[in-house]
Amino acid sequence: MSVPIPQPPRIPFIGNVAQLDTTVPLNGFVLLAKQYGEIFKIDILGRPIISINTYALQQELCDQKKFRKYLGGAMVQARVLGGDGLFTAFDDEPNWGIAHRLLTPAFNAVAIRDMFDDMQDLTDQLLLKWERFGPEHIIDPSEDYTKATLDILALCTMSLRLNSFYNEEPPRFGSAVSEFLKECFLRSARPSLLQAVMTSSSRKFEELRQYLWGIPSDSMSIPILLSFVFGVIKTDCAVVLKDRRANPTDKKDLLNTMLNSADPKTGARLNDDSIIKNLLTFLVAGHETSSGTLSFMTYYVIKNPEVWRKLQNEVDEVTGGQRLQYSHLGRFSFLEACMRETLRLAPAAPMRTVAPYEDTVIGGGKYFLPANTPCLIQTFTTQRDPAVWGADANEFRPERMMDGKFEKYPPNAFQAPCLYWSAIRLQEMKMIMACVVQKFDLSFIDPSYTLEIQQGLSIKPKDLRIRARPRTSGPRLYATPSYSMPQNKSTQSKSSNRAGPAIQADKLVPMYVLYGSNTGTSEAFAQRIASAAATYGFAAKLGTLDSATGNLPTDGPVVIVTASYEGLPADNAAQFVDWLGSLKSNELKGVRFALFGCGHSDWDRTLHKIPLLCDQLMASHGAERLMKTGLGLSGAQDFFEVFDQFEADLWKALTTKYTVTQSQSSTSIGFDIEIIDTVASRADTLNQPDAALGTVKENKVLTQPGHPVKRHIEFELPEGLTYRAGDYLSILPQNPPRDVQRVLARFNLSEKQMVVLSSIGPTSLPTDQPVSLYDVLLGYVELSQPATTQDLRIMMGVATTDSTRAALKEMRSSYQAKILAPRLSVLDILEKYPSSDINLPLGVFLRLLPPMRVRQYSISSSPLWNPQHATLSISVLESPSLADKNKIFLGVGSNYLSQLNPGDRVQISVRESHGGFHPPEDPSTPIIAFGAGSGLAPLRGFIQERALQKSSGRNVGKILLFFGCRDPEGDYIYKKQLDEWVKLGVLDIRPAFSRDPAKSDGCKYVQDRLWNDRDDVTDLFDDNAQVFICGSSRVAKGVMSKWAEILRSNDPTLSAEDAMKRLEETMQGRYATDVFDA
Repeated sequence: MSVPIPQPPRIPFIGNVAQLDTTVPLNGFVLLAKQYGEIFKIDILGRPIISINTYALQQELCDQKKFRKYLGGAMVQARVLGGDGLFTAFDDEPNWGIAHRLLTPAFNAVAIRDMFDDMQDLTDQLLLKWERFGPEHIIDPSEDYTKATLDILALCTMSLRLNSFYNEEPPRFGSAVSEFLKECFLRSARPSLLQAVMTSSSRKFEELRQYLWGIPSDSMSIPILLSFVFGVIKTDCAVVLKDRRANPTDKKDLLNTMLNSADPKTGARLNDDSIIKNLLTFLVAGHETSSGTLSFMTYYVIKNPEVWRKLQNEVDEVTGGQRLQYSHLGRFSFLEACMRETLRLAPAAPMRTVAPYEDTVIGGGKYFLPANTPCLIQTFTTQRDPAVWGADANEFRPERMMDGKFEKYPPNAFQAPCLYWSAIRLQEMKMIMACVVQKFDLSFIDPSYTLEIQQGLSIKPKDLRIRARPRTSGPRLYATPSYSMPQNKSTQSKSSNRAGPAIQADKLVPMYVLYGSNTGTSEAFAQRIASAAATYGFAAKLGTLDSATGNLPTDGPVVIVTASYEGLPADNAAQFVDWLGSLKSNELKGVRFALFGCGHSDWDRTLHKIPLLCDQLMASHGAERLMKTGLGLSGAQDFFEVFDQFEADLWKALTTKYTVTQSQSSTSIGFDIEIIDTVASRADTLNQPDAALGTVKENKVLTQPGHPVKRHIEFELPEGLTYRAGDYLSILPQNPPRDVQRVLARFNLSEKQMVVLSSIGPTSLPTDQPVSLYDVLLGYVELSQPATTQDLRIMMGVATTDSTRAALKEMRSSYQAKILAPRLSVLDILEKYPSSDINLPLGVFLRLLPPMRVRQYSISSSPLWNPQHATLSISVLESPSLADKNKIFLGVGSNYLSQLNPGDRVQISVRESHGGFHPPEDPSTPIIAFGAGSGLAPLRGFIQERALQKSSGRNVGKILLFFGCRDPEGDYIYKKQLDEWVKLGVLDIRPAFSRDPAKSDGCKYVQDRLWNDRDDVTDLFDDNAQVFICGSSRVAKGVMSKWAEILRSNDPTLSAEDAMKRLEETMQGRYATDVFDA
């Protein structure tokens, strides 16, 4: 007996329209599939649609004896443009059959081969553009691929040259098609009454249709199409047709075929109207899907450096460095695998619709489908089905398509588009990508770019921007922020004559400072070295490690500061590390380098893995170490002191190795600030674009008075931004206004004071323009970071009294106790003495401060709750200062967030979590979770997602949550909501109250509760549960230590070391942490 197909709650009259994403419809369907499972039903204005989301059900719908192609919704609206062309025709329309029989032979292998030269000609135009614009040019690959594929199709189908690369603007034809199809979708989801009153929308729809046709449909003709359809052809339309007829050609293009051929079955010919519609079909569908696939493939191969390297090796081996030949195309096995894997993860047609001829059941008789019910096959989802593609179905792994594996997948698992022009598409895509790979090294403008989708006829990456550096060029360094938000960053500042006579830029020795950083710490250290370089006689260039991939400089020292994230390189260092690993001999001979590595003790198994790997690989391939490698622990108290020592040793080593002229003044640091009298508005270049701004919707306190404050903050995300449960929200904060006022008071300046900053070296500050000093202090620098030993040395150099100088010297010699322990900042130290005692110029003060860094917070919601909104659950750091109990220390990020009000706009971005910290793809997999305080944040998102899935009828595994807080009345955050989820049956919560353990079975901390409930944990773990820990490093270490004790209690022969080793082996692939410092 069949069961009801699950359906989201409906709104009267409009059904489920509100639950669909009108900007990217695909996103809405993907989230509903995640919530409802293999099948669900939606109601669009009274029209039922069935969504098919698994391979098993998809396979049943591929039976052409039971199911037929269905044209409905947006495609019916698109018939206004395409009519009975191949793309929009109903099956029983006569012209569809004629076109089908005429055009199928035109796509034989010989015909496709004969298109090679034309394709190569137009591919060369794309390559030439990228080469001429240079390696610093920001490229929109989707735009350029669209130009190339549109030009190729126009030339190969109708021998028409559009010359898109000779125009600055993107092809109007492509953008018009996207706008037209988006409006088709919106119109299909509107009630007819509503559409009737939307006159402006209808007017635009008609304008787009007329643009694409050229003139109203009642007087269309082929020559008019050729003149108007692209908006770029200026030649008299009559001449185009006259020339073709006066000078017949044997070229087997589609225009010739349709003009001169008769249907072999009926003898009928296509009329002008049908020819126009089919030309539009090929141009619209062909260029759009090809450019989308090329754009996604570009994203995936850059994101996976090892794939990019393999691809370059294959292209180099096959071509031998020579110009691409047709015979090469069949030998690109890895390139073809990359194309297939791209089409699997980002299918050109992410969904298609079929309908049963008659009443039927699917799913082993489980689901009843009435005749003619539209069934939407979600190819984007079915091609990620773990039942077919494995547990790593969401990963880009071309190897799954090679060595006979592709042929062994079950029938119809790979939904390659059954399009007449697929052979043209595959050849043009293979050619374009092979030529790009052969010619350039590609990199992201933003190394932490997270894939977002934009949708028109097909799908494309949203806002993907890249650089293309010719593989034969020298190093061109570029610095990008360690986070994915726009920054007004001047990384290679203009030289300034205000730097003072102590520094002459033309006499400085070249120096290259490279960093690999996600959170900004390594970048800040690199910035500090680069900023100080001029003082020691070096002209520093600052860049990411990826920007030096393939070409490390040899004309000056290379200084590297890089981090390791759970054994993985930073986003902006992945390509560089992969390149180092591919070197064969002494390719780095002549390179001189020094390296400082950042690590975290919470990842002790992979501590400093990436810095040490870089050091070892560089030395083994011929590079010369200038000094001993420095290693620091970001969680250790002496972290900054260790770096200070490394920097001091670095300058000593460099000034010994190189002949340089050093500045004799401690304050001549190549940076200057000019106070100006004009009070002006903040410079436009400092404003953050609205596109990156989220809106605060709610900000409320979760805890009771008398307890450390924790807040729940809800944001409406910028348009198009998506996330997964477990991801981070990155916030670029501002300093507390109180601290900005302290600085202004110290230097006796007004908050309206305008300044002009200038720098001889790289800086993160806005230079060479009037800016508000208040704005600079508020948002560009960190005011609360502990002073470094170098900061103390500089202040000693400008101290005017012996007593002050002695006090500063004592602070430096007892750095741990005097500076780090109380967290004394440069500002704190200055405030201890009259301004006359430490004569520190404002410019030097600004130069000592590290740049403002992004703060990352775990998202505490699931997109199934609301894909356009995300919540944070944060602890607000506001406590007595360790340096002065009479003062209050304010955490920068949390206090910035705590002061936000509904309606405030905040610069935010989503950052994907590392280490698999996401709910299992299979919702039936149990979860064991540990969190304390605001460490509950991502786990709340996991539970919320499971609750929504269960409420939608899915079978979900239990979540066993160990949650720690102080007491059940004061800071048991989200208790009411957690209790509701317990009643729903998705959650089993085991609290631990540190201030009232009697109310939690005598357990004070979560690790104590783990020991108390060890039998339940063992049973659930044996049932294939996955383990997640979120909280301070103490929580993670405590849980793992106690779990090792559980193993020893079950096997007394185990030593503590053996128990921990066995635990790590047992947890492999089933354990993820999201750890932050307490």
